[in-house]
Amino acid sequence: MDDEPKTVKELFVEVKDASELMVDLAYAAVFFNEADLADEVEELEERMDGYLRRLRTMAMLAARSPEDAEGMSGVLYIAASMEKIGDAASDIARVVQVRLGIPEELRPDLRHADEIAGRVKVREGAAAVGASLRDLALPTETGMWLSAIRRGTDWEFDPGPDTVLSDGDVLVFHGPEEGVNLIREVAGAPSLPASPEGEGPALSELDRAVDILVEMKNTAEAAVGLAYSSLLFQDRALAAEVGTLEARSDILHDELESWVLRAAPEARNPDELRGLLRLASASETICDAAREMTWYVEQGEELHPVVQIALEESEEPAAETVVDAGSAVDGRSLKELRVETETGMFVLAVQRGRRWIYRPRSQFVFRAGDRVISIGPEDGAVEFDALCRVPAPAAEA
Repeated sequence: MDDEPKTVKELFVEVKDASELMVDLAYAAVFFNEADLADEVEELEERMDGYLRRLRTMAMLAARSPEDAEGMSGVLYIAASMEKIGDAASDIARVVQVRLGIPEELRPDLRHADEIAGRVKVREGAAAVGASLRDLALPTETGMWLSAIRRGTDWEFDPGPDTVLSDGDVLVFHGPEEGVNLIREVAGAPSLPASPEGEGPALSELDRAVDILVEMKNTAEAAVGLAYSSLLFQDRALAAEVGTLEARSDILHDELESWVLRAAPEARNPDELRGLLRLASASETICDAAREMTWYVEQGEELHPVVQIALEESEEPAAETVVDAGSAVDGRSLKELRVETETGMFVLAVQRGRRWIYRPRSQFVFRAGDRVISIGPEDGAVEFDALCRVPAPAAEA
């Protein structure tokens, strides 16, 4: 096919994007108990395996000298780490496929793991009907990203900008909680009621296990994002932070196993807890793979240029900016700024002095000098960077 990747760089991009999409779809499959999504993860894994075989072959053919071979070995090393991320996503999907089980009452809690995972059906007469994703600009207008679209029994995964929506389409999305009703409005669906105020019931042992699992999921996603950023910016400090996250993941995994054992007596069906253990193990594997990815950066080894070029051209490229004193961002919180819904950028981490804040919450307040690592669309990166800068004074006539 003409659109099949033909170069090492193109194959590298495909492997990276496929592995990240697999993670998104795998968690969505668990959240919604959707076997079709889980099956697609397996198909994506087969496709990624094919890309990896071609990547290895082409990398060997491209090595015409010892220096070329050494450079390409770095490309293959990082690709192998991406493969481990995809394999872990496949393990997550098997929670649905082999019915390991997740207690139904826990699914809503899992969906609110920093980012909301949801789905909505496009209604007749909605603004989305007949519009392309490029025209709708959902990431910048609503803060939401589409993982998949279902049309009847057919699925379109990782839809591109030229995809046109029709009434009856079911959109699977993820993003900030404040963007849910925005994307529902675009789809012509009624707004969801506000969550009730007040404290809920006391946490049970099972609730605590889910809290740990959610932190593991968020830690894994942050580790992957920071690993790619460390490669893109050749930043040892970022690579070191991935190591910190990987160590934290190990601790969380041990804690979760302990909590699950304590929760078993109160569970109606203890076998349902096996799914939580599988999810935890897969999340830990993702962190381990992210740590492996940063080895070249930590060692100060020079990476082949194809890695940086490929990361710059991936679906969700990373961007960095520094907050200027007196800018629109300085002294304001993520909630006030509505960064995701206004720009489509997801703030992955913020460096303040020597300290890093991972996946900052809505109450986080930016300060002058903060170094911000974010991911999102190219136009969103430009918009967010402008918010972080103080406009240059206009030249006098």
